[in-house]
Amino acid sequence: MSPTARILLLWAGFGATHIGLSSLPVRDRIVARIGERPFRVLYALVAYTLFIPLVWTFFANKHGGTWLWILERGMVLRWAIYVAVGLAFVFLVASFARPSPASLMRGDPTARGVYRITRHPFAMALAIFALLHLPPNIGRNPDVAFCGGLIAFSVLGCWHQDRRKLALGAQGFREFAEATPFFPFTGRESLRGVRELSPIVVGLGIGATIIVRYFQLVD
Repeated sequence: MSPTARILLLWAGFGATHIGLSSLPVRDRIVARIGERPFRVLYALVAYTLFIPLVWTFFANKHGGTWLWILERGMVLRWAIYVAVGLAFVFLVASFARPSPASLMRGDPTARGVYRITRHPFAMALAIFALLHLPPNIGRNPDVAFCGGLIAFSVLGCWHQDRRKLALGAQGFREFAEATPFFPFTGRESLRGVRELSPIVVGLGIGATIIVRYFQLVD
C-alpha cells in the first residue's frame, strides 16, 4: 500500500471512530456496559492507536510521492500566508484563553471576542493551517492527503459536535450557536469580534507565528 493510501485510510479510520464512538447512541450503549471512565480510556486508546501511525506515516513520507501541482511562492502569496498563519495562531491562543461551549469542555456561552468570528476557533485554526499548506509548496500526494484529511476532519468534527450538543440540550448552547458563525468571518458580528480580541491573545498569537517562522518549525 502506498503512503498516500495509508494516510487516507488512517484518516478515514480516525475520523470514523472519533465521531462514531462519540455519537450519542453508540456512546450511551458502551457507557451502559462498561461505565464512563473505561469508555474514556477506550476512546483515547482508539484515537492514539490511529493518530500516532497517521502522523508517523506523514512525516516519514513528507514531500515525497508524485507532484500534483507546482506553485511558486511570490512576495504577495508569501505574506498572505504569513498573515493567515498569524490569524490561525490567534485563534489557537483564544481557544485556550476562553474555551468554547462548542468544545468538549464547558466554556462560557457568551458570544464575544473570537466567538463572534467562529464558534470553533481551535478546529478552524487547524483547518486554516492545513489549507495554507496545500497550494504554495507541497503539491505531492502524501502532503495533500494529510492536509486535506485534517481539513475534512476539522470541519466534520465541528459539525458533529454541534449536532451532539444540540441533541443533548446543553444549557445555553442553542443560543450560542445561533449567535456565532460556523466558518470564520461568515457572521455579521465578525469585525466586532476582532475588536474585542484581547491584546494579550493577539500578541501571543503573533509571537508564536514569528517563532515558528524564525526557527522554520514548519514548512
